[in-house]
Amino acid sequence: MKIKKYINLKDFYSFLSGLYTKRRIITQLVKNDLRKQNLGSFLGIAWTFIHPLVFTFVIWLVFSVGMRGGRPMDGFPFVLWFVTGMFVWFFFSAGLSSGASSILGSGYLVQKMVFRVSMLPVVKILSAFIIHCFFLLFLLILFLIHGHMPDVYFLQIFYYLFCTLVLCLGISWITSSVVLFFRDLEQIIQIIVRVGFWLTPIFWKVESIPKKWRFIFLANPVHYLVTGYRDSLLYKNWFWERPYLTLYFWGLTLVIFALGSILFRRLKPHFADVI
Repeated sequence: MKIKKYINLKDFYSFLSGLYTKRRIITQLVKNDLRKQNLGSFLGIAWTFIHPLVFTFVIWLVFSVGMRGGRPMDGFPFVLWFVTGMFVWFFFSAGLSSGASSILGSGYLVQKMVFRVSMLPVVKILSAFIIHCFFLLFLLILFLIHGHMPDVYFLQIFYYLFCTLVLCLGISWITSSVVLFFRDLEQIIQIIVRVGFWLTPIFWKVESIPKKWRFIFLANPVHYLVTGYRDSLLYKNWFWERPYLTLYFWGLTLVIFALGSILFRRLKPHFADVI
């Protein structure tokens, strides 16, 4: 009964319709959020792209040229295999980090009854999504340079984008509401992001892990997203060809989404008191 009280289809439909109704406000908030990133610097928002690209280049240089000697991965140029997973991680980690601080950094909107506070994490996640679209374009150009033309499997990327958005939103509802009462959570999230980077198969394969430990890495939901991108762009597999991974991902994601909705609703009445 309690779960039904805090989350139901009617509330979810109301949330979606609210996104459409407030689309202009949300669009403006996303523009403002992108504009504020690296505000005051000479290159401005360009730093949002420069930092990840430079980091990607350094990691690729170390692992591909240095440790692997330029050897391909499963018959594909290592740069394509590596960058495909790397860009997925950038999207997820950006949505996770910025979503957690979405309410804390927008206290003035919490006071406005005309704006649904639950949409604030959406603004941050959409900002990360727009930046990710740039990286997808860069990735597509990289594939074309290496002679890999997009095909019907490429359309599956939209499915995995949706997966990432839902997962990030569910987590952000939890973190953005809890961080108001437990500020140390922001630091904990940064640690999780750093550790999660090395626990996600970005420049290594899960098959290289001993079987007795492999389940730990398979439990990471970002593994499903990284694998999905590679299936779409490299291995040419459909998501339903990995039924167990798909069922696990959506089972975990929907639980997180439901818990996020419940927790957010319970704590929302107290937001204005602690901001």
